[in-house]
Order: sequence, then structure tokens, then C-alpha cells
Amino acid sequence: MVIAGILVAVAVVLILALVYLYNAMVRGRNLAEEAWSGISVQLRRRHDLVPSLISAVQGYAVHEKDVLSAVARAREEGLKAAGGSARTVGEAEKGLSAALGRLLAVAEAYPDLKANENFLQLQHSLTTVEDDLQMARRYYNGTVREQNNRIMQFPGNIVAGWFGFQKMEYFELTGEDEAAVPQTYPVG
Repeated sequence: MVIAGILVAVAVVLILALVYLYNAMVRGRNLAEEAWSGISVQLRRRHDLVPSLISAVQGYAVHEKDVLSAVARAREEGLKAAGGSARTVGEAEKGLSAALGRLLAVAEAYPDLKANENFLQLQHSLTTVEDDLQMARRYYNGTVREQNNRIMQFPGNIVAGWFGFQKMEYFELTGEDEAAVPQTYPVG
């Protein structure tokens, strides 16, 4: 009778541990998905700024059609990648970051453009979006790290295997230059 009681107690403890680990993994996955939606919102804001930036530069930098076209193409690639994996979105966004960097570098050659209030406001908005995107990226990667730890550590790896939890991808940039916020110019 005592042995049966011990076996029942051990079985209850194991079931409770299984339920706890499963629920922690579900909670972690949901937090990571919520964090990814934050990144998506910031990327949408970024994509929405691009046409206005192109229009502002277009009026001043008539001979920079290649740069303007590259930014427009990169934006389209970013929009197409939306909803894809973190790696796919990250690659598309690296292209947009590089194109925006070239666009802002072109602005250096046009003093009238650098002094244009609309352009300065757009640059400020872009900087704000980039800062918000960086915060969203950090939050997402933190939730992914926690989830991956749960999935890869014992005994969570066993529970993850039973219930099909997979390691999640980080939203990463490959170089420091892609991680930098595009440079803006002081007002006035």
C-alpha cells in the first residue's frame, strides 16, 4: 500500500512537471509571437516613410534616379518579405537599410535638401522608427532566447520533442553598419 502511494505521488509530480513545462513553452512562444508583431509594426512604419523620403529627395536630386530606384526596390522587397521568417525579413531589411543609407548620403550633396523642413522632419521620423525598431528587436530576441533555453535544456528538451516545439530564429543583423541608425543632420 505504501509503495502504491509513493508511485502515485511520483506520477502526480511528473504530470505536474510536464504540465508546467508545456505551459511555460506555450507562454514563451506566445510572448515571442507578440514581440514579432511589435517588429512588424515598426517595419510597417519604416516602409510607410520611404515613399515620402523618396518624394522629398526627388525634388532636389533629379540626377539620383538609380539611388531612388534602389530604395523603392528595397522597400518592395521588404514588403514582400513581411510575414516570412525572421531570417527572410532580416535579409530584406538589410537591403532597405543599405539603400536608405545611400539615400541619406546623397542628401549630403544637396544643401538645399538638407535645409528643407519636410526632409528634416522625415529624417527625424526615420530615426525615431529605427530606435523603436531596435527596441522591438531586442525584446523579440530576448523572448526567443528564453524560449530556446526552455526548449533546449533538460527536461524541457524532452517535452519540446513530444509536443513539437521548435527552436526559434533570432532577428539579427550581420554587421555593425546594418545595426547603426541612419545618420541625420542637425536642424538649422
